[in-house]
Amino acid sequence: MSEAVFIPQPDGTFLPTELSRGPWDPAAQHGGAPAALLAGAILGHEGADDTRVARLTVEFLRPVPLVPLTVTVETVRPGRRVQLLSASLWAGELEACRALGLRVGSVRGATAPVATPSRPPDTPPAGARPAGAPPGERPTFGADAVEARWVRGHWHEPGPATAWMRLAVPLVAGRVVAPLERAAGVADFGNGVSAALEWGAYSFVNPDLTLYLDRDPAGEWIQLDAVTRVADDGTGSAESVLSDEHGRVGRAVQALLIAPR
Repeated sequence: MSEAVFIPQPDGTFLPTELSRGPWDPAAQHGGAPAALLAGAILGHEGADDTRVARLTVEFLRPVPLVPLTVTVETVRPGRRVQLLSASLWAGELEACRALGLRVGSVRGATAPVATPSRPPDTPPAGARPAGAPPGERPTFGADAVEARWVRGHWHEPGPATAWMRLAVPLVAGRVVAPLERAAGVADFGNGVSAALEWGAYSFVNPDLTLYLDRDPAGEWIQLDAVTRVADDGTGSAESVLSDEHGRVGRAVQALLIAPR
């Protein structure tokens, strides 16, 4: 089995490994893998000094295939204090996934005059229950690239749930995972962690993912306190509060398309 989710190629593309595979289609990636890759592209684009990504919105335009992918990034709105960037993943000539990143200016070493208190989560990762693999074939991103520990709920227990998650392998071979990449990679699990429907009877695919980050997460582990809400017309949403061991980091929201299998 590969030791990373993506392998950089000599031609500048990224080759997805089997660790990028998602739960819905064995030929398509889990949303967390391309979301994290695009997050890294936005994070490292020119003009990033003294800024951080406060919002990341990912649009999954089509299932992202397990083929070599080209990453492109451009600055939509330049600025010293506010920047908007657009990044895309291309499978050949097809745009498979797109992300908008809002970078805002920060002052190194500065603190807010009135900081919002942030209470640490009740249960650290070491005190949570290890989880088995989520539903689906293996190897997959959820089963083999990510480690999960449960505070409440489980993959096979429908309803709101809380779980600690971390990337257990490098996102890109030979490169250290950045905090933003780590957050984007696990935030896409909100609809799976808090699944309101049976995995075997329904699919509940998210065509988007939006993160609002109060600050960069610290450490490997990120907690998702997630809930899924389902409407009576085959739509819904999943919302997750993201925390690290020091307290709240931000939140993630996903729109859901629900359909019988």
